[in-house]
Amino acid sequence: MQRENREKFGLLLGLVGVICFSLTLPSTSIAVEYFGTTVVGLGRTVVAAILVAVVLIVRKEKLPSPLQFKSLLIVAVGAVLGFPLLTSWAMGFLPVSHGAVELALLPLATTGFAMFRAKEIPSLKFWISSIIGSLAVIVYALHLGFGQLQFADLALLAAVIILGLSYAEGGILAKELGSWQVIAWAIMIGAPFFVIPVGLNLTTEMLNVPIHAWISFIYLAVVSQFLAYVAWYSGMAMGGIARVSQIQYLQPFLMILFAAAFLNESITLFTLVIAVIVVFSVILGKNAPVSKKGSVSEKN
Repeated sequence: MQRENREKFGLLLGLVGVICFSLTLPSTSIAVEYFGTTVVGLGRTVVAAILVAVVLIVRKEKLPSPLQFKSLLIVAVGAVLGFPLLTSWAMGFLPVSHGAVELALLPLATTGFAMFRAKEIPSLKFWISSIIGSLAVIVYALHLGFGQLQFADLALLAAVIILGLSYAEGGILAKELGSWQVIAWAIMIGAPFFVIPVGLNLTTEMLNVPIHAWISFIYLAVVSQFLAYVAWYSGMAMGGIARVSQIQYLQPFLMILFAAAFLNESITLFTLVIAVIVVFSVILGKNAPVSKKGSVSEKN
């Protein structure tokens, strides 16, 4: 494949990944109503592990080294435990459009942790953009919470932080282990520990839940937890991390659009304005100059 075509295909895969991720919160909101937080938050990983195991065996992927395993634990704690569980719980209390605005901070959190892991010193521009984005989210949460932050808001913000750390660690590990292999092995690490809590929360009534709830849960397990990562990481590998990662700025707006389309949520002008402010601050923060410890400032 020619380089130009490869880059275009990479951008397409990146867009597919973002669209898939954008359906995660709407699907979670639907599924958690019928299956509960534990089954939705952890059960998706148990189901995804079956698919992942088949792929790893067919491709004859070699086991990670002990050092890689340590990094995979961080990825697993964030991407397959913390984020799914926290967002599943939060979506039982908050509208998807609300969650979309708060999760818009994820690229900024990822950049911050990536700088920390690379021993880079964030510039004043990075900190200003981070403060603007965070304040916008807090104002939004206070406005909808009638003057106070709800526990669900704190859960979403915690989800952003823990997934940001996981993404940063996974991005570094992907250079030696492979892109999608990172999430694949993280799923395999987490799944065995989730079987018992998920099994204890299964009930016979779940067999009678509506078909759209089953579709939502299967989507979370097969697509959100694994296939979306394959498309996203493959897209960045083919199209370039810098170019493809820009597509992620569409994610909060796609989430809001899907919330209106599938959940009939009313989208206010205030929500859209806050989303624009947050995304703009993220763009500024990701492009802010950084410097290595003990060196002269340099561009990202």
